[in-house]
Amino acid sequence: MTFQRARSAEQRAERRRAILATAAAMLTEMPVADVSLNELSRRVGLAKSNVLNYFDSREAVLLELSSSELAAWVEDLASATADLSPAAETSERAERLLATIVGTLAKRPVLCDLISSQAAVLERNITTGTALAFKRAAAVAFERMIAVIAGVLPELGPDGAGRFIAHASLLAGALWSHSHPVPAILAAYEADPGLAALRLEFEPALTDGLRTLLYGALPRQGR
Repeated sequence: MTFQRARSAEQRAERRRAILATAAAMLTEMPVADVSLNELSRRVGLAKSNVLNYFDSREAVLLELSSSELAAWVEDLASATADLSPAAETSERAERLLATIVGTLAKRPVLCDLISSQAAVLERNITTGTALAFKRAAAVAFERMIAVIAGVLPELGPDGAGRFIAHASLLAGALWSHSHPVPAILAAYEADPGLAALRLEFEPALTDGLRTLLYGALPRQGR
């Protein structure tokens, strides 16, 4: 793919969309850590300096992708829990919510990888403008998540739902990193069966962790 110089707002928007689409495709092939600005530029058919005319860094591209992935996932969660009856037992609704959160996240590995890289990597090389755009999008998604989760479990209330979401996102990012180790760590696990207890599987580990968070929050709301 090659581009002529963008001369209109629509052409600039098209370049941005192409850059984002190319980065998204790369993330289906490789982890966030391996996505370089040089390779992104080559694949999109623009000079590196031209890519930087649209995004101030590699991280800015990936943060915008993260925002769109997160917004799409929240709608997945809302759709998948829309049929839950408020008349059902609290435990039934809680378990359905847990299963839905974990199941829908597991179907979005790109989002999980981006979340796991967010604070340590993606927020390190960005301008204030990029940071504002990303955090404002995150705030919108956060409010939407609160509405969805408090709708399923009104016992939590908005404050309880917000606390659950904040801790759950940190847990999901950490568990994704640890359950998708680099090749050397995988080879170590395979070479020594005694290390099996250290190896994590994302879905069961996240389910256990979120269950602890959620059931720990519910009683506090009832007191």
